[in-house]
Amino acid sequence: MADVTSYPTGQPCWADVTVTDVDAAAAFYAELFGWEAAKDPRPEAGGYTMLSRNGKHVAAASPPQQDGTPPHWTAYLASGDVDATTGRIREAGGTVLAEPFDVFDSGRMAIATDPSGAVFGVWQAGSHIGSQLRGEPGTLNWAEVQTRDRAAAQRFYAQVFGYRARAQEMARGGEYVVFEVDGTPVAGLLEIGPDWGEVPSNWSVVFQVADCDAAVATVRQHGGQLLHGPAEIEGVGRFAVVADPWGAAFQVIT
Repeated sequence: MADVTSYPTGQPCWADVTVTDVDAAAAFYAELFGWEAAKDPRPEAGGYTMLSRNGKHVAAASPPQQDGTPPHWTAYLASGDVDATTGRIREAGGTVLAEPFDVFDSGRMAIATDPSGAVFGVWQAGSHIGSQLRGEPGTLNWAEVQTRDRAAAQRFYAQVFGYRARAQEMARGGEYVVFEVDGTPVAGLLEIGPDWGEVPSNWSVVFQVADCDAAVATVRQHGGQLLHGPAEIEGVGRFAVVADPWGAAFQVIT
């Protein structure tokens, strides 16, 4: 277990799930990850619910802010200056969906898309740095952009966050791109293949578990779905793509 006190620019630092029934979602994720839920009582917080492990914040759940918003997980990338980052997003061909705004004293954020349409958040820490734990079951392990335009996405994230990209061959064919900050891997990029169907460009969040197959069984037992796997990634671990009962997709890895 490792406590986290800060994140470098560009590293995925937080994730939250948007669902219509936050209380039921909190119960589902409690069964899966052992998370404890605490809803912010302030009316202006809009029902935002912190999800914690061992007293440390690791994720959150929130009701949709607009009618018709489909359930989904959002990955947030760390920034030392959200306003400057949104400027670079526009310069690099992205779109700012929510202009930078303060979230109480917790921090400052924005929501944007890359040129291929993948949505992500940008988080400038205040009192809330993001996930306070890493490296144990029930914590954010990784995040990757799954894109329909690898070249455009790779250029975009390099320009906005200063990523250095390192491509590596995958056992099943194709390449996986690892984004690095100061020589440290922080996120990934995977091009969506023709066999994926209608999956749009997106950021996918990956949570660590003690046993991938047991986690998949728990997802199914409590109304979720298995979308892919479980499968081995040589030198990395065993993973699966799943969805909660509302359809919000995410990954689990051992």
